[in-house]
Amino acid sequence: MPARLDQVDDPRLAASLLTARRGTAYFARKLAELGDEEFDAPSLVPGWTRRHVIAHVGYNARALTRLLEWATTGIETPMYAGAEQRLREIENGASLQPIALRHLVAHSNVHLNVEWRDLSPAAWQAQVRTAQGRTVPAGETAWMRSREVWIHAVDLNNGGSYRDFPPDLLDDLLADVTRVWRQRGTGLHLTLHPTDRISSIDIGPHPTDHITGSAADLARWATGRGTGGLAITGAGTVPAPPRWL
Repeated sequence: MPARLDQVDDPRLAASLLTARRGTAYFARKLAELGDEEFDAPSLVPGWTRRHVIAHVGYNARALTRLLEWATTGIETPMYAGAEQRLREIENGASLQPIALRHLVAHSNVHLNVEWRDLSPAAWQAQVRTAQGRTVPAGETAWMRSREVWIHAVDLNNGGSYRDFPPDLLDDLLADVTRVWRQRGTGLHLTLHPTDRISSIDIGPHPTDHITGSAADLARWATGRGTGGLAITGAGTVPAPPRWL
């Protein structure tokens, strides 16, 4: 029997799915490197242990699967019934035994991947709603999953690095974060200068300060994971980034 393949005719979406799947494999590798006794250690997310990060990644896959079911059936199926459900899932999941957490991540990844694989070309364009209330095409779930698995692989705090991220992913992260900042009007007046890219990124109408570093270091800072490797002119110290998600 021939293998069943994604029903995707948009090369950009196909590339986004590949990045999400590579990120899923990267997260799985970092998770496999942890012993069960290491799950209780702090993650890089304030207030969360590694258990919380693992549970969140597992339940996030289930939440995105609900959006794909919405796209397929046309029946509204939100990611979560509300913010309380998301937080309750994470806290309850963090109390599971390590073997159960590993199974949660593995099984939810398989389910999400099957839903992606079987989604019809028309359903990829169906409009669904994110947990933040944005209305987006179902194809956006590939990007939503990419940022979760790649970033939270680093949050496991056992050697994951933004420098392991694909170059296109780093560019997309910086573009997405700065787009959100501009929409919200954060009051920042900065120019980001990736030393390994040709173009700079202006934030605010009249940038006065300049932050310089690799694209990986700038993406890590912009997503709230530290200022290492960065230099700033004008303000003296690199500011804390505004909220993104």
